[in-house]
Amino acid sequence: MTLSLQENEIVSELARALTEGDREEFQQHINEIQPYDLAQLYIHLPIKYRNKFVLFLSIEQLTDVIQELEKEDQLDVLHKLGIEKSTKVLDLMENDDLATLLVNLEPEKMEELLSEMKKEEIAVVKNLLNYPPETAGRIMNNRFVWIQKKYTVREAVDKLKHFAELAEYLNYLYVIDEHKKLVGVVSYKDLLLADLHDTIENIMFTRLVKVDAYTDQEEVATLISRYDFVSIPIVDEDNTLVGVVTVDDVIDVVIREANEDIEKLSASGKAIDFNTKPFVAAYRRLPWLILLLFIGLVSGSIISGFEDTLAQVVALTFFMPMIAGMTGNTGTQSLAVVVRGLITNDVNFKQLLKLVFRELRVGIIIGVVCGLLILGIAYFWQGSLSLGIVVGSSLLLTLIIGTLAGTIIPLILYKINIDPAIASGPLITTINDILSLLIYFGIATIFLL
Repeated sequence: MTLSLQENEIVSELARALTEGDREEFQQHINEIQPYDLAQLYIHLPIKYRNKFVLFLSIEQLTDVIQELEKEDQLDVLHKLGIEKSTKVLDLMENDDLATLLVNLEPEKMEELLSEMKKEEIAVVKNLLNYPPETAGRIMNNRFVWIQKKYTVREAVDKLKHFAELAEYLNYLYVIDEHKKLVGVVSYKDLLLADLHDTIENIMFTRLVKVDAYTDQEEVATLISRYDFVSIPIVDEDNTLVGVVTVDDVIDVVIREANEDIEKLSASGKAIDFNTKPFVAAYRRLPWLILLLFIGLVSGSIISGFEDTLAQVVALTFFMPMIAGMTGNTGTQSLAVVVRGLITNDVNFKQLLKLVFRELRVGIIIGVVCGLLILGIAYFWQGSLSLGIVVGSSLLLTLIIGTLAGTIIPLILYKINIDPAIASGPLITTINDILSLLIYFGIATIFLL
């Protein structure tokens, strides 16, 4: 992230306050700055000022900032704080964020970080780590307010006030029975409008949307999006309330999943960002590209097999890149539509069949329009109706085939339980290149020789 002129000025002011050891001026500069922006200011500070920066922050400010940093920077800040202060920060961190920080750490390092924390917080975090990755249980947290159905509205409001600082969101109060089973939900609005002497059981909603702790995180994201929730309750197999997933967690999931799909669609493998070193980025891209290179040699052999056709109708070479490029483009478009649809919808065989026939019709419409357009261009440019028919009909067929390939390949992978995003754009483009050249030169050989 590049800082704006105003933010660079703030960095300079912070550096001056840190140099002079002026805590009051430092706090004035960071007053009302959002945690994410404060984390960015820390990252852009010269390294020599960072130790004092974290020491000048309160525990609450440190907790907010550290949750906005990448894992390496989080560990670096915790190291700067020392055991006593870092333990207080870890105790205040959202449990799901703390679990994300700890995952994949060496056991010794994990125990070192957890050793001085409150026992109840340690138990919660370790419980989260017991759930499989990318499930509701792994991203849920226990910072929510629950009430019993026998409470009065007055008692519920009093409890809400008492735990206001600990709860991440105060939009909903989850209602449990004497066995901690989830039985209802009450919104903050419901409490404001209700009589103080009324009981929660009389005003709560019992038709709940809830999620099992082992549910895939993408399904949780879909539910929150579908119902416009701010949070959703998570239960175990016997309907005991064990946590909540909030909308900010879901946004993180959506962004992460989207990045993963983009990486697969572009055949770049593991994550590559602005900070990835050249050799690492090249190493992660090369396997797919080398595979596609050898597949692409087939295209060259197809062209060499039609040398006689090319020799007699040299104008065919002008339209080769267009035919291959258009076929690859329409295939990639269909691939994107299918992958997005599979992520956001529960589909059955009937829906899949409907999708294939729809894309077939789309391919025919696109093919007819583009085919007629290029037929006219070829005819008026070369003065040859037969050349126009060859190019136009070839484009019509290849666009239909490209659309179907971009639709059917990811659906086949989906049906055999392979991530459809693996059917990457470059792979489909290469396959479509081969098919388009075969069709193009095959039709040309029939009509022009």
